[in-house]
Amino acid sequence: MSEEDDDQPEFDLRWADRAEHKEPSARARMLAARWKENPPEPVPFRGEPERGGPRRSSWVSTTIVLGCVAAVILLLGWTRFQAPY
Repeated sequence: MSEEDDDQPEFDLRWADRAEHKEPSARARMLAARWKENPPEPVPFRGEPERGGPRRSSWVSTTIVLGCVAAVILLLGWTRFQAPY
């Protein structure tokens, strides 16, 4: 190998971007083959959100979190009160 070969980049990205034909990715080829046989159902731009179950309001969640924090504080204070010095 000569020194000139070391200065040459292994892959010229600008040259690749100027290519007239670009091959699709493997995922794009797989989806195209799958959709030829079984095309996907049309989906609205913003579909309806799926509800898994009843949602709690934000104040209920906040109350639960604050209650847990207060319980931990009280438990830590109680254990410190019970511990001998």
